[in-house]
Amino acid sequence: MSDVNSVILLVVILLNFFTLGSARLVACIRAVALQGALLALLPVTVHGFSGHSLILALGAFTLKGLFIPWLLLRAIREVRIRREMEPLIGLVPTLFLGVLATVAAFLFADRLPLLLEHQEGLLVPASLATMLTGFLLLMTRRKAITQVVGYLILENGIFVFGVLLSTAMPLVVEAGVLLDLLVAVFVMGIVLNQINREFATINTERLSALKE
Repeated sequence: MSDVNSVILLVVILLNFFTLGSARLVACIRAVALQGALLALLPVTVHGFSGHSLILALGAFTLKGLFIPWLLLRAIREVRIRREMEPLIGLVPTLFLGVLATVAAFLFADRLPLLLEHQEGLLVPASLATMLTGFLLLMTRRKAITQVVGYLILENGIFVFGVLLSTAMPLVVEAGVLLDLLVAVFVMGIVLNQINREFATINTERLSALKE
């Protein structure tokens, strides 16, 4: 299934670029939902059908592809925002940085002492590129909701790398990673509500003005 894995990971990288170059929050959330749904297939396509792989795939699809995107879409309806209007770095420069980060990820992956079966695949470079994309969104966006999207993409990159270790990693550890992700989104939802209640905006720069 190496060809299927390559197609999935190439689409994941293209979705990284889409989120970096788009200011439409709904489109970014839907892109992250599609990315999560595609990544949920990797445990099965990489390791084959087994109870372990199917449980991990089902859990990832439910959280990454359905539940968390639904929470985010509900959040933007509550705060009535649609676009990232004032990024710290413009969309085109951010997209250019994303391209450079992806190239750097592929070059760095070639230098890693990987097993032979992992050297020719896209799992490691796609994982690194996706993590760097998440970092870029976290660093260059002002809206808290967009930063949540960046965090989700960052976790997607970690998930891709974790697929390589899923046969050796206990299921409880993988479930713990997904639980941490879910808790982080809930915490960010609380922050969104607090900012919106105090300032009628979700610009994270206004956090410095919150008083006890």
